Amino acid sequence: QEALDHDSEEEEDLGPEENTVGEIPLHWYDDYDHIGYNIEGEQIMRPARKDELEQFLDRSDGSQWRRVWDERNQREVVLTDAEMRLLRRVQKGRYPEAGFDPYQDLVEREHADAIHPLLNTPEPKSRFVPSKWEAKKVAYLVQAIRKGWISLDRKADAPAEPSFYMLWDDANDAEERQRKRWSMHIPAPRAPLPGHSESYRPPAEYLLGEEERRAWELLDPADRPYNFLPRSHDRFRHVPMYKPFVRERFERCLDLYLCPRSVKHRQNVDPDSLLPKLPSPAELRPFPTRQSMEYKGHEGRVRSFSLGPSGQWMASGGDDRSVRLWEVASGRCAAHWRMDGPVKHVAFSPNPDFPVILAVTGKEVHVLDPDLANGEHREQLDAVLAGALPADGAASVTWTRGEEGGPRLSVAHAAAVDRVTWHAKGDYFASVCCNTRRNAVLVHRLSDRRTQNPFRKNKELVQDVAFHPTKPFFFVATERHVRVYNLLRQQLMKKLQAGVQCVSSLAVHPGGDNLIVGSYDKRVCWFDLDYSARPYRVLRYHKRAVRAVAYHPRYPLFASCSDDCTVHVFHGMVYNDLLQNPLLVPVKILKGHSQVDDLGILHCEFHPTQPWLFT
Repeated sequence: QEALDHDSEEEEDLGPEENTVGEIPLHWYDDYDHIGYNIEGEQIMRPARKDELEQFLDRSDGSQWRRVWDERNQREVVLTDAEMRLLRRVQKGRYPEAGFDPYQDLVEREHADAIHPLLNTPEPKSRFVPSKWEAKKVAYLVQAIRKGWISLDRKADAPAEPSFYMLWDDANDAEERQRKRWSMHIPAPRAPLPGHSESYRPPAEYLLGEEERRAWELLDPADRPYNFLPRSHDRFRHVPMYKPFVRERFERCLDLYLCPRSVKHRQNVDPDSLLPKLPSPAELRPFPTRQSMEYKGHEGRVRSFSLGPSGQWMASGGDDRSVRLWEVASGRCAAHWRMDGPVKHVAFSPNPDFPVILAVTGKEVHVLDPDLANGEHREQLDAVLAGALPADGAASVTWTRGEEGGPRLSVAHAAAVDRVTWHAKGDYFASVCCNTRRNAVLVHRLSDRRTQNPFRKNKELVQDVAFHPTKPFFFVATERHVRVYNLLRQQLMKKLQAGVQCVSSLAVHPGGDNLIVGSYDKRVCWFDLDYSARPYRVLRYHKRAVRAVAYHPRYPLFASCSDDCTVHVFHGMVYNDLLQNPLLVPVKILKGHSQVDDLGILHCEFHPTQPWLFT
């Protein structure tokens, strides 16, 4: 009766607009205009939510910290002072009621006829229903007795069972365990037998000279061929005690005790069947196979070069402070520019209508005009290069006009510039400063001499950048990651984990869905942007640092050059079918360069139309 009275009091406390749907999931009403039913059975319509302006006005009275959202009734409730006091007491671990006495005396009441069970759960059905599993077991035993599977009569001549037995073990079980133990025993590997060098009077060829002794002492103990120095003694009794004897015996005991031994079943597998079936390199032609031409003219180390969009001209720069323009077919030097310092990088414009060359010296990027444009394009190029310069230097750069016979334009940066790269349309180009985190990457527009800084500060040092061939994507290679940005949305699209110590170069596939990354720890990583953020393949063919990687614009070829003076040429076929993985096959190793000051091949690039490789 008390419980009924309590329920009725709760119903009286409910207002006319209170939701009375009960303990059901509230998301059942997400697709309806109402949120439940009131005590009269009428639908409670879903109230309108406050917008940001109304929420801001509610915060002006200073009561926003008292407001809570009633999910059942879809309304905002302001807590009273009494409710706030109750919540504070609960947060402090106290009783909700301030006057509650937890140590009050127990009032015993007499209930003569009442029964109070510990559990008021109903009896399970299995206690008063016969078990069908027991019936099946009894039926099986009856069938076994009838067919003679189980014999109930003991034979008179059966030997009597012994009256004694093993208290803790069974003899048969002990023998079985001993047999299994010996069958699984793996003998310890034997120590190697002593050789001639360990004799008390070894031959002369086993004794170390003075230089060999010093070289043996400089080696790490783990790299030494043996852990003692061979010595010759006249008599066996003159042999002294071996000092590390106790330590070696102790290490031997540790090896036997700590090193696990297990039985491995040898499988008869043909080793050739484990290798992937790759096509023959003769079927993957054309690709470069031998040296055809050599361009001589630089007096110092050649740092970089770049081919024009038509493949007829090539620009190169080096430590001799000069930029040279070569005719590819004949090897003739058509033009020559003298710069203020060593040329770190050159880049030929990919736009055939506006052929200009970018050259990097120190903190400046120079725009050179090789005078290859004709007719209308010549006038347009002169108009672009002769345009007005910006009034103030944006993004810490300064645009200046050069003298006659030298660079047409120059862009001065705040730090030393290491690389430049062109956009596919030939109007934008990006510069990279590898030794600074602020203003490390700047994007310049040649037509109106504007400069933009897409990143205020980089977490890592930027090593190389590249533009996507067709989409507004920008690839930024840091020391250990490659980040892909969307320039239109101005957001990070993907972060690729190269898994290398330091990235050295970056190249994007002409299709735009794949890229390769070279690193200073002798690795070349192929990334499939639709596959994963980790490398699809890691190529470890070089013996020293990889300096540059390059794709061919038309043929399925890519190459990598290294300080080991080798160029590895690969066949890299990318299929239109997304279910088929790219095919990577090494086809040729080109040699011909020599190391100078521990540096090998610094740059490589393919011809735009022919299967030729320049290094």
